[in-house]
Amino acid sequence: MLSNLWKKGTSFLGSEFAIMGGAMSWVSERNLVSAISNAGGFGVIACGAMSPDLLEKEIIETQKLTSKPFGVNLITMHPNLSELIDVCIERKVSHMVLAGGLPTKSSIEKIKNVGIKVMCFAPSLSLAKRLVKIGVDALIIEGMEAGGHIGPVSTSVLAQEILPHLKNEQIPVFVAGGIGRGEMIVSYLKMGASGCQIGTLFVCTNESIAHKNFKEVFIKSAARNAVSSVQVSADFSVIPVRAIANKASDDFVEHQREVIDKYQKGEISKEDGQLEIEKFWAGALRRAVIEGDVETGSLMAGQSVGMVDKEKPVKEVVNMLVQQANNCIENKSIEVENPESK
Repeated sequence: MLSNLWKKGTSFLGSEFAIMGGAMSWVSERNLVSAISNAGGFGVIACGAMSPDLLEKEIIETQKLTSKPFGVNLITMHPNLSELIDVCIERKVSHMVLAGGLPTKSSIEKIKNVGIKVMCFAPSLSLAKRLVKIGVDALIIEGMEAGGHIGPVSTSVLAQEILPHLKNEQIPVFVAGGIGRGEMIVSYLKMGASGCQIGTLFVCTNESIAHKNFKEVFIKSAARNAVSSVQVSADFSVIPVRAIANKASDDFVEHQREVIDKYQKGEISKEDGQLEIEKFWAGALRRAVIEGDVETGSLMAGQSVGMVDKEKPVKEVVNMLVQQANNCIENKSIEVENPESK
């Protein structure tokens, strides 16, 4: 039974289903997070660049909308990380996800000492083992099929690399990146995962505050449209980000070429050139998600976007995944709608 397969995950999260909502900046806020938790999943607030005051308000408002457990995702490079942790402690958050870099042992101990469970991303087996040693309570392994900032390895390869080696550990492991159907969840559970994390499928839900233009692009897009950012020159690094290609994607490539040209002519230093490239996307995600600028904004999306066919309630998405998973386990024939070709 599905309940047995992900029992370790549901026990850890305190939810009916071991389906975590991926923390997506500007999207994973009180409305979506509470809806996921109320539907039996586990919502996660994306703190992103929020100030401690803003995060506190978001937690309070989320707690008004659900009595179920939910988590908070913090970026370890945030300049006010310690204060953000204090807010989570004061507001009695049950789980915290530390992302964007290796957390310090002191940060983990500070969180665990008050009974909050700590989750971290493990992009490799060696780092997974290291995180286990320093006391992390659960791991998330996320492959390059995911939306937003990504690593170089696919979800399926990471799962094969990491899950078999952690089977004898008590630590729960959640798999993320490109998951769009319940059958895929079952396959990872049978490999030893405790649950999954899903982001892209929740963007076009009724409860998501994403702009209608943003949602429309998701509904129209195929998996091949969600591509990784392009780096033009080895002299200037580009952080890999998966997003739906648009005008901004083309403009970014041209912008890099212009910066490279100025650098080669001696008009700017390498450091200033790198800053110019990094500043290109400043505020781009907010422009797309909140303002609906889908031409010059950033359309961060995972490759499972091809399985998003319409706007629907969060509960319907969660129930669909659970039904597909149960059907897979019971070897029932699964009817698949034939959506219009994307």
